[in-house]
Amino acid sequence: MAQLTIDEGRRDRVYTDSVGKLTVGVGRNISDREFSQDEIDLMLSNDIALVEADLDRTMPWWRTMTEARQGVLANMAFNLGISRLAGFKNTLAYMQAGRYDAAAAGMLDSLWAKQVGARADRLAKIMRTGEY
Repeated sequence: MAQLTIDEGRRDRVYTDSVGKLTVGVGRNISDREFSQDEIDLMLSNDIALVEADLDRTMPWWRTMTEARQGVLANMAFNLGISRLAGFKNTLAYMQAGRYDAAAAGMLDSLWAKQVGARADRLAKIMRTGEY
């Protein structure tokens, strides 16, 4: 690992290598090589941890909701990013107040819902019922 890191370098962003291949990490050619399921799961786990940390920092009340409703908010934060999610001011206020029918309606009455379609319908139903 040490020798390869010296020779290949270590990059935390995708870059184009000297022969035009998309590369990341320590010389990992992602143009021609697939990620394993374990690698995908690790990236997803790390991304979920970042989303949860963002929610804990900006909306600590989110932990007071049921696990299913927390999952809805984490799903939206994953999809939108915390900054765009913060734009759902009324919807978030309804969630915080426990007005889940109103929160679900707010979710569905958005450009996001038009863009993601069935995802929004499914998440709004979970927000209303509190169950997966």
